[in-house]
Amino acid sequence: MSTLNEFLNMGGYGAFVWPSYGVSALILICLIVLSIRHLRKIERELKPLETDRKSRRRRKVPTGDTVQ
Repeated sequence: MSTLNEFLNMGGYGAFVWPSYGVSALILICLIVLSIRHLRKIERELKPLETDRKSRRRRKVPTGDTVQ
């Protein structure tokens, strides 16, 4: 048990190390959440544009040799 306490104390620097790990983990989690939310927003915005493009492609008449 004393080994665990020594590890957590980190030679007297534990009060600075563990909160910095916590803040870093919190920032990384926030960045992941924000990135996923932004990705979903962009996907929602692109979906109508993609379906519109597909419908335009289907309506387009294929070009070929024209008879003169």
